Amino acid sequence: MEADYVIVGSGSAGSAVAYRLAGAGHKVLVIEHGGTDAGPFIQMPAALSYPMNMGIYDWGLKSEPEPHLGGRSLATPRGKVVGGSSSINGMVFVRGNARDFDTWAEMGAQGWGYADVLPYFKRMETWHGGENGADATWRGDSGPLHITRGPRSNPLFSAFIEAGKQAGYELTSDYNGEKQEGFGPMEATIWKGRRWSAANAYLRPALKTGNCTLVRALALRVVIKDGRAVGVEVERGGKTEVIGARAEVILSASSINTPKLLMLSGIGPAAHLAEHGIELVADRPGVGANLQDHLEVYMQFASKLPVTLYKYWNLLGKAGIGAQWLFTGRGLGASNQFESCAFIRSAPGVEYPDIQYHFLPIAVRYDGKVAAEGHGFQVHVGPMRSRSRGSVTLRSADPRAAPVIRFNYMSQPEDWEEFRRCVRLTREIFGQAAFAPYVKHEIQPGAAVESDDQIDRFIREHAESAYHPCGTARIGAANDPMAVVDPECRVIGVEGLRVADSSIFPSITNGNLNAPSIMTGEKAADHILGKGMLAPSNAVPWQSPAWQVAQR
Repeated sequence: MEADYVIVGSGSAGSAVAYRLAGAGHKVLVIEHGGTDAGPFIQMPAALSYPMNMGIYDWGLKSEPEPHLGGRSLATPRGKVVGGSSSINGMVFVRGNARDFDTWAEMGAQGWGYADVLPYFKRMETWHGGENGADATWRGDSGPLHITRGPRSNPLFSAFIEAGKQAGYELTSDYNGEKQEGFGPMEATIWKGRRWSAANAYLRPALKTGNCTLVRALALRVVIKDGRAVGVEVERGGKTEVIGARAEVILSASSINTPKLLMLSGIGPAAHLAEHGIELVADRPGVGANLQDHLEVYMQFASKLPVTLYKYWNLLGKAGIGAQWLFTGRGLGASNQFESCAFIRSAPGVEYPDIQYHFLPIAVRYDGKVAAEGHGFQVHVGPMRSRSRGSVTLRSADPRAAPVIRFNYMSQPEDWEEFRRCVRLTREIFGQAAFAPYVKHEIQPGAAVESDDQIDRFIREHAESAYHPCGTARIGAANDPMAVVDPECRVIGVEGLRVADSSIFPSITNGNLNAPSIMTGEKAADHILGKGMLAPSNAVPWQSPAWQVAQR
């Protein structure tokens, strides 16, 4: 088997690359180890807690015991299914802040500043969110990815936004447009009541062109001859074979599996590869380094009124929601329930938002286990720009072995200061008049948790990953020893090999990573095709005029 381009991974970026290359007339082959994304567990938005806890859809990876979180191992879900992690994520759509991408450019990712990436964000989307004065000029109207907003019919969604306003924060009609900072409606990759994953948006249309083929196989390593990637060795049906690439190999296997594949292929830190008896092709110490993620806590409040989703949190309620969704595509099943949100700054002198809120009208864990107290609601909150850095390394030279994942969460003193501020600022928001009819008491952490030490203990015991790993094969200048790919996504030191996924992010973006991962695939495709980039935008995003002196 061979094709012009062989892509490893059918996730957010890989599907976008496949769509653009196939659309340009090239023969493309996409390797995916996971199975079908059919069925209600994936396609019904409200069922989002199921797929990421099911071995059939998830790689089942875990971090090593985290020394600063009391030795806990944290789950690190990655999609092992058609559509990759876009088929098991929370469907939240956040581009990131303009400053994130300008920071990338400053770090050596030339051509990846906000002006450069905004046209790609616009190209990839069809936006259905124009309301309350939201400005459509920042958004796309003809891309494959449909972006919608939930109905926000539950009164708690508007209470959250109103409480933010009462606390003196900005409002924003579109955090993905001109102004990220503030409280407002949340956006999702949901269309006509279904999860609009990268598989639905990009891969299926690519397959329909006749130029793209999907192959179910486990990628073992990239085959490199005379310094050039010529194919991918895979295991399929119990046999090992090589799928040949006439032009290039593109790794889009996630920020966990992409560095693992690079190292198995001889690209990575020389000493580490030697430990595992892997022949060195290119000494790139940045492979597997620079691992970043978002950490968050769930702050939960008991509700005075029975307006939360708790009334459906039983067999009969869930069956009713599922049946309504199956027959009509509507109702509570058609939403991920993340319908309002906020981005705020934690302190004066912070240039742009560094705290994100996901509001949810039920008190429940990500794995679907409900709070003990019945009716309640919660926010997921955490700092966006932790200084902690971790790594992905090989456990062995066996491609079937899970890699060693060390996030090194909360290893910097500033992380603790920022997280404490998150907790205290959140309490102030829920103490506003807008929540007076609803807040009975704080379930978690609980009103007794007040001092720095008490809050730190709560964080140590309860902080969870937001599942946003990135940065393990970062983009940078070709002469930067820690860079893995150049600004055209080419692996430095190897011909015919690129990386297009969240591995290449030099620093983590503000918010969920699905949108910037798809943008990476879109932009990488233009680099691969060798055509000019989309013209840079001259749009100027909003920034708080008082950021140097005021927190809000």
